[in-house]
Amino acid sequence: MQKAQDFFETLLPEAISISRDVSKRFFKKPIETLSVHKKSDASPVTAADLELEERLRECIQKRFPSHGIIGEEHGTLKGDAEFVWVLDPIDGTKSFISGVPLFTTLVALLHQGAPQCGAIYQPVLDELVWGNNHECFFNGKKTEMRETQALSDATLLVTDLSDVKKYQPKASFESLAERVRFFRTWADGYGYALLATGYADIMIDPIMNPWDLMAVIPVIRGAGGTITDFENRDAAIGNSIVAAHPNLHKETMRLLRYVE
Repeated sequence: MQKAQDFFETLLPEAISISRDVSKRFFKKPIETLSVHKKSDASPVTAADLELEERLRECIQKRFPSHGIIGEEHGTLKGDAEFVWVLDPIDGTKSFISGVPLFTTLVALLHQGAPQCGAIYQPVLDELVWGNNHECFFNGKKTEMRETQALSDATLLVTDLSDVKKYQPKASFESLAERVRFFRTWADGYGYALLATGYADIMIDPIMNPWDLMAVIPVIRGAGGTITDFENRDAAIGNSIVAAHPNLHKETMRLLRYVE
């Protein structure tokens, strides 16, 4: 949808600037500077998460006052608006706290509830991947997933292996992991950027919130990938993700024992 993309591209440069400024001020600073706290779900939040989202929300409200916002840290504003922005200021907070530069800022724009555009930005590496369900771009150049033909040549990513057993107990993850070439963790949003730019082939997340998943859907689709939830449904209506090149998605789901 062109109107959504116009809005998105208007905001993106400022969103990137905010992410870069806040993240670099806090990254690899002492824990006491980060002011780490546990939220009600036991996940960590830092001063950087809170400030970054607050500044993104201020930017959106100034430019697009009629739009809604859903953010991980500061809640929902006008969630039933025609256009709604979905924000995860620091996706991969555990990586951020640990000094690992694989955290990202995720920004999505929904139209009538459906994700139209999404961005994954890594401020330390200054890497931007964004997509619109039809195309995907890496630092301004068009990018696509690599056409890996067999699982034995594939790289599989997951953020936290313990979450697979906790939230998808019927998944046969071992069957999948045993058949791929490489299996790595520390993924979070950056894992989807690796898929979109041809450095990995499969990414699974057994539990997701809207701010985790809405931005990555237009990116993976735009890069030519297939993205569903663990039940093989539209990822936008679920709370989990299985993303892969179309050559590998069905076999991935079969090995996970979610399709025949």
